[in-house]
Amino acid sequence: MTTVVGKPALGSIAARLERLPHSRWHVKVRFLIGTVTFFEAFDQLLAASALPVLTKEWHLTTGQATFAVTSASIGMLLGALAAGWLGDRIGRVRTVALGIAVTGLSSLAVALSQNIELFSLFRFLQGLGIGGVVPVAATYINEIARSDKRGRFVLLYEMIFPAGLAAATLLAVWVVPQFGWRAMFLVGALPALLAVALPRQVEESPRWLLARGRTAEAEATIARIEAEVARTTAEALPAPTTTPDTPEPKGSLMDLFRGRYLRRTAVLSGLWFVAYYVNHGISTWLPSLYTREFGLDLTSALVYTLLSNVTGLLGTFVMAMLIDRLGRRPALLGALVGTALSLAVLALAGATSGSQVAVFASCTTFFLYAINAGLYLYSPELYPTVNRARGAAFGGLSNRIGVILGPVAVGAIIGAGGSLSLVFAQLAVVAVVGAVIAWFAVETKGRTLEELNS
Repeated sequence: MTTVVGKPALGSIAARLERLPHSRWHVKVRFLIGTVTFFEAFDQLLAASALPVLTKEWHLTTGQATFAVTSASIGMLLGALAAGWLGDRIGRVRTVALGIAVTGLSSLAVALSQNIELFSLFRFLQGLGIGGVVPVAATYINEIARSDKRGRFVLLYEMIFPAGLAAATLLAVWVVPQFGWRAMFLVGALPALLAVALPRQVEESPRWLLARGRTAEAEATIARIEAEVARTTAEALPAPTTTPDTPEPKGSLMDLFRGRYLRRTAVLSGLWFVAYYVNHGISTWLPSLYTREFGLDLTSALVYTLLSNVTGLLGTFVMAMLIDRLGRRPALLGALVGTALSLAVLALAGATSGSQVAVFASCTTFFLYAINAGLYLYSPELYPTVNRARGAAFGGLSNRIGVILGPVAVGAIIGAGGSLSLVFAQLAVVAVVGAVIAWFAVETKGRTLEELNS
């Protein structure tokens, strides 16, 4: 094992993580971080489920409704930027814990709101937490995964995000008609309890500790992980592969726009924007479209929305099973083409009934959720440890711009009296642009994070 002046080399830490067999430690960490991610997804979709009721209760205009659902997205944008810096500065686990605390407490405040202004303010604050947690959590999961099965490992974890979206819609089908929209946000406050437990139960990333120069802590942390894995597998660990010392320079935000990272950042930003522009352009307005355009009752609208979330969960699972075989670039490219085709069929068919929209919107979310999960895997792979959270969060910045502009564009078309065919046609065009961008993506399949960034 290569060492430098009595301290572990970055390569040796990576090699020691690479040699770990899958164990109960991996399951525990993925479960705890996954629980956080589940509630972040749950909280993210709450406004869409509440919007049909809020529109009637507070007599909202289309503009007010658009502002209500996009206020959290603005918060997510700023939260992603702040969390990228914090994740590389104070650590992955602390940043995730802080974000989940902000999310949960803000959800409680939303539940107590008495007007659309306070509702939007607290949703903005909630967005700060949601935007910060998800990319940093994905970065952490990437850093503890083995390179040969990193795609499956990370994407099976990422399945918890669409599961949280589906759970929000499923619970809304029962809770909102029976107990009102405020009850949903009270449930959304529960993850604040995880903020205290997480740092005590989840070890900090050894890769991050070493990159920050905290070599003794990195050594102690990897030793504890190795001991727990050996204990739970009841087998001796294989010897790590000898790797060269590859110390990393200090990172900065501008490094994302220099040399080979400029192309990576540009492609990644474009993919994130397209995926979330289309995703939120559809998901934010679906319940309201079903009730406004097709006259469905609230329960039917939420059931149709739930169908889209379930197919999205299936799409994530299919991506998890295939991405290590196909590679990141072909998988993302294929899913974007599938998205464009589903939306194009819906636009050409004319969107004439709620059931028709539900079927093709569900086909669309099958591909969209696969893309989103793939990007949470792909983003941290493209950057060195010192800049990994920043790089992943900058992609999050692009997706939040898409999150904001997608619903705004759809709302503008609807507010101006445009047809649903026009709504879906413009989303299809954006998906085609995403497919073109994916053609220029760098392949990362089967390579360690250090090999990709040495």
